[in-house]
Amino acid sequence: MPQHFESLYALYRACHLPPPAHPLLSVFSFDTPMTAFSEHLNDFTSDFYLIALKKFEAGLMLYGRSTYDHQQGTLSFTRPGQLVALKNVAFEDSGFVIAFHKDYILQEKVYDEVVGYGFFDYAINEALHVSEQEEHTLWQLYHCMEAEYYNNEDDCSKSILLSHLTTLLRYANRYYQRQFRHRQVASSRLLRQFHQQLDQQLEAGTAVLPTVGALAQVLGLSPRYLSDLLKAETGKTAIEHIQIKLIDKAKNLLLVSDWSIAETAYHLGFDYPNYFSRLFKKQTGLSPKAYRQQHLH
Repeated sequence: MPQHFESLYALYRACHLPPPAHPLLSVFSFDTPMTAFSEHLNDFTSDFYLIALKKFEAGLMLYGRSTYDHQQGTLSFTRPGQLVALKNVAFEDSGFVIAFHKDYILQEKVYDEVVGYGFFDYAINEALHVSEQEEHTLWQLYHCMEAEYYNNEDDCSKSILLSHLTTLLRYANRYYQRQFRHRQVASSRLLRQFHQQLDQQLEAGTAVLPTVGALAQVLGLSPRYLSDLLKAETGKTAIEHIQIKLIDKAKNLLLVSDWSIAETAYHLGFDYPNYFSRLFKKQTGLSPKAYRQQHLH
């Protein structure tokens, strides 16, 4: 049974680290070599976000169901509730960890950005590989946060800290876009595999709607990473690709079969014909009935 940490104090205590200076926010850097996590801390979940820049000398990190080769410098992101497993982890080089409780960003402008960033839902094998220059930029931002974190707290402290955090996340988003571009060959291959799997599911005639989650699982990706990768590669998310394929198949069925609109919807896997009709009209500008009449008369 994984340990669950509701507070930063509890996590720090489990790691045998000094308590954080703030109950909802922590910035922590480490030097080489050291073991930052207790051998007794194996699987855990928490109520806070974790951002970590690190290289590993030894050990195993498991995020969800995927293991990761830690030989390169990486920036990884963990959201509240995500299962993380650590096995005798030791760091090869200096690194940092920024942790903030979900309550820390409530009612703040950065909240929508944090929730909207897909990389908080990526698996660890989809972590961000940073160049030397990018790592330097991230360290500069971290040091700005660290200086403010340990400064005497006043009315401006939180807004300044959140400003640095916002900037760091925006750089991370930029670097992820760069990583997608640099992995264009691999991305193109995954795009082909995605469409092959989608076509297979649609042609199987199982009356089950294809889902991003099921397709991502077949491809060995997290759903959010798959969707962001497709968005970077094609300008459309995974669900948009699925909907386009569904409507294309629906168009054909409406013209070559004598099924009713409801029967067509059920055949495609829709539980509710009304939802099928709304999606069809959104994609084509016509209701299924109007589309059939227009093309058959």
